[in-house]
Amino acid sequence: MCRFAIYLHPVNEVLERLDDMKETNQKDFAGFIVDHNKGIRRVFLILLFISLLFTPFVNINYDLTKYLPASAPSKAAINKMEDTFGYPGTARLMLKDVTIYEANAIKQQLEKVEGVDRILWLDTTENVYESNSFMKYDDVSDYYKDNKAVMDITFVKGDSSKLTHKAIDKMEKIIGDRGYLVGSAPQNKFTEEEVSSQMNLILAIGVIFVFLVLLVTTSSWFEPVLFLSVIGTAIFINRGTNIFLNSISFITNNVSAVLQLAVSMDYSIFLLNAYKVEQKKEADKTIALKNALRTSIKTISASSLTTFVGFIVFVIMKFSMGFDLGIVLAKGIVCSIFSIVFFMPSLILSWMPIIEKTRHREFLPEFDKTSKFVNKVSKGFFIFALVILIPSYMAQGMTNFMYGNDAVGAGEGTSLYEHSEEINKVFGRSNLNVILVPATSNVTEKALAEKLKSLDYVKSVTSLADTLPDGIPEKIIPSDTLSLLHKDGYARILVFTKTKGESKLAYSSANEIKQIVNEYYPNENYITGNTYATMDMEKILKEDYNKVNNLSLLGVFLVVAFSFKSVLLALLAMIPIEMAIFVNMSFSYIYGTKLAFIGYIVVSSIQLGATVDYAILSISNYRELRKRLNKKESAIKMTKFSMHSIITSGTILVICGYVVSFISKLPAIGQLGHLIGRGAIVSMAFVIFLLPALLMIFDGMLVKENKMLAAIKQKIGKSR
Repeated sequence: MCRFAIYLHPVNEVLERLDDMKETNQKDFAGFIVDHNKGIRRVFLILLFISLLFTPFVNINYDLTKYLPASAPSKAAINKMEDTFGYPGTARLMLKDVTIYEANAIKQQLEKVEGVDRILWLDTTENVYESNSFMKYDDVSDYYKDNKAVMDITFVKGDSSKLTHKAIDKMEKIIGDRGYLVGSAPQNKFTEEEVSSQMNLILAIGVIFVFLVLLVTTSSWFEPVLFLSVIGTAIFINRGTNIFLNSISFITNNVSAVLQLAVSMDYSIFLLNAYKVEQKKEADKTIALKNALRTSIKTISASSLTTFVGFIVFVIMKFSMGFDLGIVLAKGIVCSIFSIVFFMPSLILSWMPIIEKTRHREFLPEFDKTSKFVNKVSKGFFIFALVILIPSYMAQGMTNFMYGNDAVGAGEGTSLYEHSEEINKVFGRSNLNVILVPATSNVTEKALAEKLKSLDYVKSVTSLADTLPDGIPEKIIPSDTLSLLHKDGYARILVFTKTKGESKLAYSSANEIKQIVNEYYPNENYITGNTYATMDMEKILKEDYNKVNNLSLLGVFLVVAFSFKSVLLALLAMIPIEMAIFVNMSFSYIYGTKLAFIGYIVVSSIQLGATVDYAILSISNYRELRKRLNKKESAIKMTKFSMHSIITSGTILVICGYVVSFISKLPAIGQLGHLIGRGAIVSMAFVIFLLPALLMIFDGMLVKENKMLAAIKQKIGKSR
């Protein structure tokens, strides 16, 4: 041990000098911020103004297929089709109370709308050379029954194109109340409109509820105004700086602000509480603030690091939505820290007289009885946790997941969903598959089309070679009509199947179609559509989940281990949170809820990064109390001292999550909010009730570890 101490002696001297330099730099840093607080405040107000100007111009993406890597087969097919023909958006139209002739007249009007490529229906003309005459139907009831007509529509541009959305508006005016327009393009338009209208509402309601929570948990009526002003500034700076990204997903755009509000509030509370403590020691408010800032910077940095790590890991996802999600959420934490460290001191100096004048009594209790009750039931909760550990772990992996665009579209309760279900009840489903093959042989192309039409689940096949009578050359067909299906040496074939976009039947059908296409065009073919993109998303997202989950676990574990300088304490901090994640996700299996898998990935990391602080705070209190109290008394006092902060922070996260859940009509966003809110509740419960038992069970090892560390420090000190 002495030799070990001698070897460490030079290193220890260097570390001591570095600590001295760090302390000196911290003093200079805190002094600079306080002394120049008015200038810094002007800088932040300018940044806020610029960010508010930038925010409306941030590009929001609503198409999840754009996040598929180029290596994904469906993405390669989409890129090829966009380069050759353009990749069409799709819709379905059902007209009510119409005759065949009325339906055909409306169809003719709709086909003239700019942005509409083609409308496939029961053709009433025999002229195969007209652009609206590519289909031959044997079964009239597939397209007209009970005075209702259903049509499949493809657009010139994609689902998210502005041209497509304008075309939908014009078509809805023509249709009026005589029909329903549904499908991926109307759904994309609905999503964009809903997100735009909901985001500010979600943030506004979230702020109101957080304000009410802060009124109860703080000691002044004006403190919530201070906290929300600082975090609000950080939120808007974060939103404005998103303009420097190429685009962000609508999911990122919809949840990032309210999440930033929920997870950043603690940091501002740290600084104000530190200032209150320093005020009791120092009459000069500027000196007190400098001292508070010095003591708070380390706490704020350490507390925020676990959340930052939990967010930034998203950037490694192959499904590149993770990149903008990780950058925006992690950037939000950085913006919050900068606003608290640099901007908040100026507001404290200006607003502290108002805060002092608006003091009120503490509304939260001291938690004396609660802490004793927790200690009594903690061991029973530990046994309960052991019993449910394996079932909850198994259940959370058995949840029924959805992976594609269907998981994020219009949910139950929306008119779009109800209209779509009504069409499906009458005419069944219609799912577009787009095939691109070399236009080298009309014979081969026609044979492929005939083979596909023979499949039970295929509703229709549109192919130029299959439509042209034998012996009729392509050159007599008008070029604008020909280019819809043959162009630049490639043939485009549209196949509508009677399946959902995402289901076991859709997957097996897609695989069979792919196999048939490979038989006819083994050397080169491209095939895509909602189902193929969803199959690729499922494969990639499952791989991403393992990477993100493992890396976030490792990252947070290392942060906590370095913070405590203890592997054991890091494990004890992680156990309640991981258990809470298992339980949170298992509820979805128990209730039979279908989850958007992208939300499942996101919430696992968010719940870990945002709520592990509850365990860190509790363990820190226990460690300090254990120096002078026995383990039982330490556990009781730990709960008492930690409860206020856990309830304040946890309740804010719960509220922000459920505000998103209740307001959003989009399944992916609503589920994300619900999982975050429920996850915060479960995390609070496991930290409060399970952690005391864990600390008392492993108390002997912790005491030995502390003694060993103290002995090493003592030996090193003597060797110097």
